[in-house]
Amino acid sequence: MTETKILSGKEVASAVYDDLSSRIDRLTSEKVTPGLAAVLVGDDPASQVYVRNKRRRFENMGLFGETFRLSDDSSENDVLALINDLNGDDRFHGILIQLPLPKGIDSDNLLRSVRPDKDVDGFHPENIGLLAAGNSRFIPCTPKGILRILQFYNIETSGKHAVIVGRSNIVGRPMALMLSAKNDTGNATVTVCHSRTPDIAYYTRQADIVIAAVGMPSLIKGDMINDGTVIIDVGINRVEDDSEKGYKLTGDVDSESVMNKASAMTPVPGGVGPMTIAMLVENTVEAAERLIS
Repeated sequence: MTETKILSGKEVASAVYDDLSSRIDRLTSEKVTPGLAAVLVGDDPASQVYVRNKRRRFENMGLFGETFRLSDDSSENDVLALINDLNGDDRFHGILIQLPLPKGIDSDNLLRSVRPDKDVDGFHPENIGLLAAGNSRFIPCTPKGILRILQFYNIETSGKHAVIVGRSNIVGRPMALMLSAKNDTGNATVTVCHSRTPDIAYYTRQADIVIAAVGMPSLIKGDMINDGTVIIDVGINRVEDDSEKGYKLTGDVDSESVMNKASAMTPVPGGVGPMTIAMLVENTVEAAERLIS
């Protein structure tokens, strides 16, 4: 039996914020306040919570954050017009398009319309291309946060086999680029599994590190991993239960069955989520720093 270490994203995020404080003070002395514009289209409850949490963190750090809300029936041109205005607004060093978007709006088109030097989510094709070339401007927040967790807890990636379950542009694909990169936080052999992978367990049983990012509750079970595997659970799913809230939050990993088999794992909540927000703050600070450098 292996004693499983819990990899607290909250602890790592706290260290990130401590480091950012001095950088923010330096910017303030130059009369620069890092600013983020969050674009929220529609009334998806989860999206509203995410945006509210991000804005609260910005305000707690003494940064400037503003949410721009558009109704569910807004056209794609309405959103594009707003983004165009924000691209030219010097108050904002970063622009965030909260996903998912209502049906009928092409998210790729909107993400392409954000100025690359304000794309603090790292989703613009130019920034993805720079990441692939090993010369990144902005690294997508969730994969960046995952690497910081691994670094903080001294989990080696070089020479390891990392299996990523999920191939989204938000997590899976950039994560594969980063883990396979020729640098101190990469040098892993990477396998990407997805909905058409016939036997995911065949691959996860070979992994030193499993990163689950598919949005399927408890997909990864204890019998799908080897003793000593490191588990990064990106999923955050609402599962109905008998509690007062009517639901509980669970990850893509069945935490009970992997406990005492995995060597380390991130909890849900409190694992990857806090780091995603921390990296958004860091990317916005970096955008402001480039302005004065």
